[in-house]
Amino acid sequence: MKRILLFVLLAALSVPGFAQSQLDAATLAKREARKNLVIKEWNTDAKSKTKWLDRITKYDDQGRKIEQIEYNQYGMAWREVYEYDPEVGKIIKETKYDAKNKPSLVRKYEYNEDGTKKKQYNYSPTGRLLTVKVFEYSSE
Repeated sequence: MKRILLFVLLAALSVPGFAQSQLDAATLAKREARKNLVIKEWNTDAKSKTKWLDRITKYDDQGRKIEQIEYNQYGMAWREVYEYDPEVGKIIKETKYDAKNKPSLVRKYEYNEDGTKKKQYNYSPTGRLLTVKVFEYSSE
């Protein structure tokens, strides 16, 4: 099924106007392969052979990353949750949580007409605007 979908997506590239879509065939193929996927990364100490969980990454039913959790020897070090614009599929909000699972930073994004990032707003957990990052694109 995944091979057929990839073939259909690649074939669609020859359709006029398809290349102007927000998502290209390669992105759609990657998302298809990651639908509802959970990736667990493990570390093993070379000497003691002790094994511990390092990171968990979760994807939604559309293959988009929705959560990432980093662990250390004491438990969860941090967690990030991602929210997407339902129409465009781009990340519009990231919430970072600390080791106690309390919000520590919120990032919100604006995009240009071509889908590239325009601005990133960084907020405190209380909603106070901390910084604004502006993305500038040029070819040199």
